[in-house]
Amino acid sequence: MSADSGTALPNTADASRLPIATQRKPRLALFIATACGLGYIPVAPGTWGSAAGVFLTIVVTWLTSRGTLAAVSMGRSVNFWREILIPGYAWFLIALAVAAVGVWASSQVSRYSHEKDPQFVVVDEVSGQLFTYVFAFTVGNWKYFLLGFILFRVFDIWKPFPARQAESLPEGWGIMADDWVAGIYAAIGLWLARAAGL
Repeated sequence: MSADSGTALPNTADASRLPIATQRKPRLALFIATACGLGYIPVAPGTWGSAAGVFLTIVVTWLTSRGTLAAVSMGRSVNFWREILIPGYAWFLIALAVAAVGVWASSQVSRYSHEKDPQFVVVDEVSGQLFTYVFAFTVGNWKYFLLGFILFRVFDIWKPFPARQAESLPEGWGIMADDWVAGIYAAIGLWLARAAGL
């Protein structure tokens, strides 16, 4: 329809303002933001996202630390560079990659859903849970993983300073940053628990 007909053409320059039904569904972003669909679980989706972070931590810890664990179990000395430093860096880079992809995916989904922080977006919980273990700088047993999970959930719900303030950041940054803060607090809690010999 021409502009001369008197009917204004819709402004599609900013697709984020269009109704959801007229937008192209960001399937990849939704898949990532919901942690492979866990965010759609109707009961406690954030807890399921955190559980996915614990599971990912256990898998990556096993993959990156099995050489160290095998060396210790056989009584041989551990090669610092090959069996400690490089796996540690790899683990840190994985956590950063999840954080970066999470910002992108949650931004896309926030625009699509017209919600600042949709409840079904749980990649922030996955990322925050990874931060909990990465910044605690140690490989733990099941008690360590359970305590990290509990501490992260407490700080994620409580949102101590500056977690609540971080929510005001734009788009995916606001969705993700408060969980990063909660993860760092939980990591400090793990440090304190280890120092206390718990």
